[in-house]
Amino acid sequence: MNNNEKGMSIIVKTVTRWIKGFIFLFGLSIVLFGHLTPGGGFPGGVIFAATFILITLAFGKEYVLKKIGKTLASELDSLGALLFLIIATLGIYFSGIFFSNFIEKTHPTGNFKLFSSGIIPLCNISIGMKVGSCLFMIFIIVSVVRVIFEDGKGKLITTEKKDKK
Repeated sequence: MNNNEKGMSIIVKTVTRWIKGFIFLFGLSIVLFGHLTPGGGFPGGVIFAATFILITLAFGKEYVLKKIGKTLASELDSLGALLFLIIATLGIYFSGIFFSNFIEKTHPTGNFKLFSSGIIPLCNISIGMKVGSCLFMIFIIVSVVRVIFEDGKGKLITTEKKDKK
């Protein structure tokens, strides 16, 4: 292994490459079918975040910050909250009630189908997006910020490299 290469050993990196897609798909199935099985947006979002945390631990934070970064995680977090708000306000538009289950009322389906519960899968997707990006963002922030003590006082510093112009 090259000393300049960040992250863990080649074995950990190879196994991470193999299983990251399966873990992400498992999280996606937990989110999409959370209304039919135990699960939903929160546990699926935690699994999404765990996928990216595994990649960060295996390849190093520099690798992940180049690919994903805090900005994308923040944007996905905001998008999840916005989608949740849009779904809730669409209930007012279609039935006059905030957070009304307008899909099931206008297009009833049979039991045990993806949209058999109306807006719940859409809410799970937005919650999963929000929870996953928030937890990953927290992990990234905790991994790049350190506390040092100077003159008996704690001071936060970042370990990110700044571009010098």
